[in-house]
Amino acid sequence: MNKPHPFSIGVLAVAVLVLISSGGCHSTTKPPGPTPQASRESVLSTVKFDDVAATDGLDVTLSIKGKRPYNILDTMGSGCALLDYDGDGNLDILILGEHASLFKGDGKDHFTDVTRAMGLDKVTTPTMGCAVGDYDNDGFEDLYLSGYRCGILLHNEHGQGFNDVSAAAGIRPQPWGTSAAFVDIDSDGRLDLYVGNYVKFDQDTKPQLCASANGVMGVCAPVVYKPLRGVLYHNDGLGRFSDVTGPLNAVNSGNNLGVAFADFDGSGHQSLMLANDQMPGNLLVSDGHRFTDIGSGSGVATDAEGATYGGMGIDWGDYDNDGKLDVAVATFQYEPKCVFHNDGNHVFSEVSSRLGLASITRNDVSFGEKWLDADNDGWLDLMIANGHVQDNIAETDSTKSFRQPTRFFLNGGGSKLVDSPSSLSGDAGAQIVGRGLAIGDFDNDGKIDALVIDIQGHPLLLHNASPSAGHWLEVNLVGTAKSNRDGQGATVTAEAASVKILRECTTSGSYMSASDKRVHMGIGVASTIDTLSIHWPDGHLDTYRGVKADRIVTVREGQTATP
Repeated sequence: MNKPHPFSIGVLAVAVLVLISSGGCHSTTKPPGPTPQASRESVLSTVKFDDVAATDGLDVTLSIKGKRPYNILDTMGSGCALLDYDGDGNLDILILGEHASLFKGDGKDHFTDVTRAMGLDKVTTPTMGCAVGDYDNDGFEDLYLSGYRCGILLHNEHGQGFNDVSAAAGIRPQPWGTSAAFVDIDSDGRLDLYVGNYVKFDQDTKPQLCASANGVMGVCAPVVYKPLRGVLYHNDGLGRFSDVTGPLNAVNSGNNLGVAFADFDGSGHQSLMLANDQMPGNLLVSDGHRFTDIGSGSGVATDAEGATYGGMGIDWGDYDNDGKLDVAVATFQYEPKCVFHNDGNHVFSEVSSRLGLASITRNDVSFGEKWLDADNDGWLDLMIANGHVQDNIAETDSTKSFRQPTRFFLNGGGSKLVDSPSSLSGDAGAQIVGRGLAIGDFDNDGKIDALVIDIQGHPLLLHNASPSAGHWLEVNLVGTAKSNRDGQGATVTAEAASVKILRECTTSGSYMSASDKRVHMGIGVASTIDTLSIHWPDGHLDTYRGVKADRIVTVREGQTATP
């Protein structure tokens, strides 16, 4: 029988949980050990993030509008994005919530509110999630905004404004849209769109609140409600999309909260991982024509104990540098924050305990989650945004609180993740009601920064102020007519000295958020990348030798000259 989900406050919720035992199973295969260079831990200086939201002009405050105690709709929160909407090479910021807010970055240390100037003030519906991608290959990133009873496709008018083209494009409102992602599912050079959905809920739904064991009313478990399922839209070209969920067998368990694409098996096709709240996780593997759900058989549908987890944020990344993409899933309290190691042959092992992550995060309610190489040592670290869903949780359990700190884990050479609270000191480590999380280098200094949403306060703009870090390269991919212009879905491999790392180009992952599409690569002590290989979504391979580090480079598909 499954462990009770922390949402499960009422007797009704517990009864429902008993009925939905997961059929998932896990391989007992021990994942391979770290590659030879993983025997060492990071030798670089301590990572340090500073919250610079107030000083850098990010003047926005979020708040929950519902009546306390909050219900399940009130507390699910919203996400954010780091993107370059005008193509000037500087990252901009999108904040979602009651109102969408857009801030233009100067590539240094300041952001200016351009919400009205870019037409986003016309978005009057509260929004929750977003996807970022150039769906018409005109060189400018477009937006999809998700939310409760909404779904808005915004075309980027060459950096001069956003225009709602939802109806003309065939994009319909979703009952409760959550995380979303752009991806080219069939390698036709056009970005398609997946939109997750949560549960069926409205003002007439009963119950709105559930009672805990001591009679405190609060949020009900999601399994009290009817699950909703995500939708896959195919980009037909000329600005039109069609629903291909059924024809392509992109079916899922429901209660979708996390969405992330990756070519995790090197097949040349993009597969879809879905984190579902108290429903089995889905891993939809593509053969280029249709999807097959291998979630249960692969080991990612449930946790290491075979229990269905409350999946929230999700992200792919090769944390141990073995050349295979692994996947992390953020979950609720009393549940391991899962890290599924890619053992190969479509088999994964849940290794959060082995990495030292499970015990430390046991009491966290986790949402946004991203892999990032914060110290440029060539190893992916992990950041997680936390915050409870029950505003009065302290009345039920005095050891818990609605507000929780963001966590940062330093990668110890691929063999463990080390909790590093000192990396988020001061305001950066403040107790927040954390939800969305996006990453990107907003000041173009080669060190990855982060943006974290507090749905009851100011967002955290976490500037990476580490006093020293390794060498790095940021690759801005530009696809030709063969691949989508963003290069989303491409994988980039760098070999430098004793380091060999694999990264993917994507804006997807985390929780209701989108991150910088530029591929960031820390390479440690090496000042030159010996071999840089780009495997484009259409199957084309470009290889370059002797690429100088510590730069942002633009690489066009088929480019012959070394960038």
